[in-house]
Amino acid sequence: MRLEGKVAIVTGAGSGFGEGIAKRFAGEGARVVAAEINTQTGSRVVDDITADGGEATFVRTDVTDTVSTKAMIGAALDAYGGLDILVQNAGMGMKPMPMHETPEALFDKLFLVNVKSIYLGVREVVPVLKDQGKGGVIINTVSTAAIRPRPNLAIYNGTKGALVPMTKALALELAPDKIRVNGLCPVAGDTPMLDDFLGDGDRNESYKRFVATVPLGRLSLPSDVASAALYLASDEAELVTGVMLEIDGGRCI
Repeated sequence: MRLEGKVAIVTGAGSGFGEGIAKRFAGEGARVVAAEINTQTGSRVVDDITADGGEATFVRTDVTDTVSTKAMIGAALDAYGGLDILVQNAGMGMKPMPMHETPEALFDKLFLVNVKSIYLGVREVVPVLKDQGKGGVIINTVSTAAIRPRPNLAIYNGTKGALVPMTKALALELAPDKIRVNGLCPVAGDTPMLDDFLGDGDRNESYKRFVATVPLGRLSLPSDVASAALYLASDEAELVTGVMLEIDGGRCI
């Protein structure tokens, strides 16, 4: 059990990468707070975890809201008496479109969900981890879009690109407190968000084009990302901080 005795919050835990991470962490002994804005999917994940013998609790969370984010941290402390790991995975994608045609409202929402949420989570969790005095782990879901951007996704690329220096700077800031901060950079995955990226054309053709950009010949799966997150969250990675771990089948080479 690589996370035995640990308490972990996973945002966006109701589907895709977040669901995979939450279930893997629970399977490795962590007590998991599944934070999700969709009550139905978040509760389902918790039910799945408990049915498999794990321990988890659901908290409805809007990661773009200060009060909701504070309540998320409080829920972990109330349920389990402490906190060791925060996985900031919640995010949103966009349909392909030229940058100059991207609506301002979409620009604002993308930065709110994908960037400001990271700041809000950090603002609430860091004082808790420091007060506990035993280190901790923060993992941000970034993207290969931050390293090798695709055309017609400029604003999405920009939101993920912003997380690279944010994550690295935070790793430096928190190193004296033994709080490690890393990023996950998965290639597009077979998750509900994929349909946004594929756009409104022929889905099969768009899917084939995406896969053709990955040297190993497939997109990422929640299990791939969960394995990477598990490593970064575990004591095996105690000397790893400030890295952007690519789970991309060679996409960024």
